[in-house]
Amino acid sequence: MRFCTANKAHASGLRLNEYANMNNLLRSRFVANYGMFFVLLLLCAYFSIMTVAEQNPVSARAGQGVANYIVENHPNANVLIVVPEGVNDHLYAEAVRETLEAGSPNVVGFVVGEAKDAATELNRLGEAGIEVRFIVTQYNAANNWFVLGEKQLADKAAKYPSLRQAQVAKPPSYRWPTFLMPAHLLTVANQTALVAIVAIGMTLVIITAGIDLSVASLIAFAGVVVSVLINFYLEFTFYSVAYCLVCASLTAVLASAITGVFTGAIVTRFDLPAFIVTLGVMQIGRGLAWKVAGGSEPVRVESEAFHHLSAGADLVGIPNPVVIMAVLYIAAHILMSHTTLGRYLYAVGGNPEAARLSGVPVKSVIVFAYAICGALAGLGGVLDASMFSNGRSTGAMGYELQVIAAVVVGGTSLAGGQGKMLGTLIGALILGVIADGMRLTNVAIDTQMIVFGSLIIIAVLIDKLKSRRWRGSNQ
Repeated sequence: MRFCTANKAHASGLRLNEYANMNNLLRSRFVANYGMFFVLLLLCAYFSIMTVAEQNPVSARAGQGVANYIVENHPNANVLIVVPEGVNDHLYAEAVRETLEAGSPNVVGFVVGEAKDAATELNRLGEAGIEVRFIVTQYNAANNWFVLGEKQLADKAAKYPSLRQAQVAKPPSYRWPTFLMPAHLLTVANQTALVAIVAIGMTLVIITAGIDLSVASLIAFAGVVVSVLINFYLEFTFYSVAYCLVCASLTAVLASAITGVFTGAIVTRFDLPAFIVTLGVMQIGRGLAWKVAGGSEPVRVESEAFHHLSAGADLVGIPNPVVIMAVLYIAAHILMSHTTLGRYLYAVGGNPEAARLSGVPVKSVIVFAYAICGALAGLGGVLDASMFSNGRSTGAMGYELQVIAAVVVGGTSLAGGQGKMLGTLIGALILGVIADGMRLTNVAIDTQMIVFGSLIIIAVLIDKLKSRRWRGSNQ
């Protein structure tokens, strides 16, 4: 009996130690700051499993693969290339042609168009007596174009002897998660970029124990301002297009930054709740957007160069907004981790009175946070207007909730004094992944709204529990 009791006591002690170790891990700074990274990985894994499907590649690499097969196995074959109209289809077809021309096969026809164009080309080759061994195309055309069907090709072969050996060649299909396709991942990052960029400024504000509900209105305001100014500059000035775009964009960002300074000044000068002040500025910003736009109609911008700012991918195929987002997050991380100003921001949010007594210019730091938040909202407005080639006074509705949710989900405390830029980026990506995953799995829009609302409440509850644990461990 004594031996059994000792064993039970020992086992109980081990369980207590395991519980204590797990509790210490959950309370550790690493989990507090970056625990949501593992949530992001789990979400990616879940949506990857849920979106496994047959993939039919249409890319330059896929085209090279088909062409290499022909070069290696049928070096003297005559090849007809037919694909639908489309950017990816054209790149695929060009890759096929370049690879074949570098080898021995002969390209006897090249068609980028519709099914009737492919039929016309086949008739031309048949009437000319030119032998066709392979008709290289892609999955959709091979399965949906009637002219490439087995019966139609047989009829063509019966009419034209030179087409008797013609067979359709396309890249092989394979099973892979749609979510993990490289192009799709870039799309998710691109769709997340705007919220993530504005969330940088919101992180600064929340770290100082503030809040800014006006960011969505400033996005709309900046989008309208940059659109109106671009149209004005391009019509009434003789400067270069690049100069006009830069001036208009900087003016829109500056106008939003000045609004942020105004917000911060009101909050600090009169010691008013940031929630109330920014709620008022939110209405002011939306009203100004309507005034500048002259109503709810979008302000169109006929400029390919401006549209390219958001729609282009100048760095190894990575969308420009994603590159801008990455650069800004690196700069923000350096600011918060390696500068005196960053330490001031944390100090003001943690204990403003202690910070003041330590010589920190509390009011100036808070105004700076709101100014940066306004400026980044303005940049977000420029990118939004660039993407849609117009500024909309009704644009970015509800974005303030997405931005705040990204910051809170990323681990920044609403009580102030705690938060990491990397955490905010992870939070924005979590929201983007959830939105995209629900879209891929055909979740209804009303259900998506419920999920996002619940996510915000859960994030605030977690923040509250973390604050209680932190206070308890320091008592």
